[in-house]
Amino acid sequence: MRAQLGEVGYLADEGVSTIAYLAVAMQRPLLLEGEPGTGKTALAEALAQSFDLPLIRLQCYEGIDATQALYDWDFTRQILHLRAVEAVGAAGDLRATEESLFDERFLLTRPILQALRGSPAVLLVDEIDRADDEFEAFLLEVLSTYQVSIPEIGTVRATEPPIVVLTSNRTRELHDALKRRCLYHWIEHPDLARETAIVRSRLPQVSERLAERVVHVVQRLRAEGSLMKPPGVAETLDWARALHELGRADLDLESASATIGALCKYREDTERVRSALDQIISD
Repeated sequence: MRAQLGEVGYLADEGVSTIAYLAVAMQRPLLLEGEPGTGKTALAEALAQSFDLPLIRLQCYEGIDATQALYDWDFTRQILHLRAVEAVGAAGDLRATEESLFDERFLLTRPILQALRGSPAVLLVDEIDRADDEFEAFLLEVLSTYQVSIPEIGTVRATEPPIVVLTSNRTRELHDALKRRCLYHWIEHPDLARETAIVRSRLPQVSERLAERVVHVVQRLRAEGSLMKPPGVAETLDWARALHELGRADLDLESASATIGALCKYREDTERVRSALDQIISD
């Protein structure tokens, strides 16, 4: 699994590659928690690429319900269909007319139903911690059986359970019932060597010296623990690319300060980093 993920550019450590292998082998959902930017969503994308499967993404948000996740009916088309039936004078059998309104052509499939009907696939339920308790309970039921019932059509079952990856930034605690259904892994920020390797793999155009220096600074900033939002791997990549776009092959104070917006997303963090850059870069 580690080699397979590496072929599509995801450099996993032993813990991530092991839990990903077990999730696939045991056909169990994989729940990933960790700080933003540690590669949780990227792992789902890499699994889809490595297995050559479609990636179906459900982005969670406050207030999401089963309609947005499962299916809905295209009411506009249903009304137009009903008017067309009336226009041609095909009133006929009332029951048949009603049943025709709930034909599959009027069904709007949402991510979860798409994943069940289009299996095999990789279903990414991103930022599940942003959803509420009711949606979490609904999701638990679906993941327990990999099937849903649509009253007008019947039961839809996955011919092969999708590879399910749930991510959480831990803005709230998830319920134990959902956690028990999943395999769990906390993703840490990568160490110096692996993060350097990630930058070199994702941005081969960036000089080796620049990649090493950028990662060194980012690692120092995380270790100090003074930032409101420590930069993730995504920010490391953005910063290295920004410096490369300015034609830099090494890290200097002026360029680092000018491009700090690629690394820090809060004004307070920007000021802290700028004040510390001189010392960190000279070390």
